[in-house]
Amino acid sequence: MSFSRLQKRRHVLSTLTRSILGLGLLTSGVGYAAEEQTLRIGYQKSSTLVILLKSNGVLEKRLGKLGIKISWHEFTSGLPLLEALNIGNIDISADVADTVPVFALAAGAKLIYLAQEAPSPSAQALLVRADSPIKTIADLKGRRIGVTKAAGSHYLLIALLESVGLKFKDIEPAYLTPADGRAAFEKGAIDAWVIWDPFLATAQRQGKVRIVADGKNNIASYQRYYLASASYAQGHPDVLNAVFEELRGAGQWVRANPRVAAELLAPIWGLDADTVELANSRRSYEVRSIGAASLSEQQSIADAFLAQGVLPHKVNIGDIGIWKP
Repeated sequence: MSFSRLQKRRHVLSTLTRSILGLGLLTSGVGYAAEEQTLRIGYQKSSTLVILLKSNGVLEKRLGKLGIKISWHEFTSGLPLLEALNIGNIDISADVADTVPVFALAAGAKLIYLAQEAPSPSAQALLVRADSPIKTIADLKGRRIGVTKAAGSHYLLIALLESVGLKFKDIEPAYLTPADGRAAFEKGAIDAWVIWDPFLATAQRQGKVRIVADGKNNIASYQRYYLASASYAQGHPDVLNAVFEELRGAGQWVRANPRVAAELLAPIWGLDADTVELANSRRSYEVRSIGAASLSEQQSIADAFLAQGVLPHKVNIGDIGIWKP
């Protein structure tokens, strides 16, 4: 083909493209007029799988083929993370503990459940000092128990007490952050401490402690949830599919490579690799889709906190949207 003919052909294609654009037939993400979009992902320092995807660039590479780039936004805890999701500052939330969505939904957040991690009932537990006279849950009656209010550990404590016929008023709760809880526990200001990993693993490796009970035996399954804004999910099913599949792959990698994962996460978490590996050994990291039946414990959590006066009003989990891959 001669140079003049090539120029003429390019001119025809250019004119055709401009004509199509004028008719509005090219949309973002399609054909010549594709505009790069941004997926905003919120996460915490404890968001293992999202941190791995952020580090290895796999998700960015995959979404780049769809004309989408990623911006990463770190939060200090789960509730501010879901608040940002609700008001539209981010599009997808990394995993949060099982109690966090309940409070977000009670506040009127328009969210959908994207995925969940299979139960990790041993990833939080009730801890006592090695020489404590407390041997069973029944021994907690009248004791001062450290717990983080509205956290998964709070629900675990409620469920443990109910499992032996005790009520929450039968103990003296001390509502403490993990850092304050550890300080109180070590100096004997509380009789027991309900805490989750990696704080649990740190306490085990650095002190003489004993686990009285965890969430096994259908007490509290401790599932973690990934969420998305309802509006974003409706318009970007291909993006959610990609995120879901890469999260699932990252979880499989962590389970297959526990030591390598621990060494990668250790400097991020500010812990030694042995402690991280112990903590990760109790997490399932099995990312799966959500069915209505698998949200039954979310309703149990909502009802338990409502009964305790912690939740402002009733939440019906059945009204919440569930994304399907």
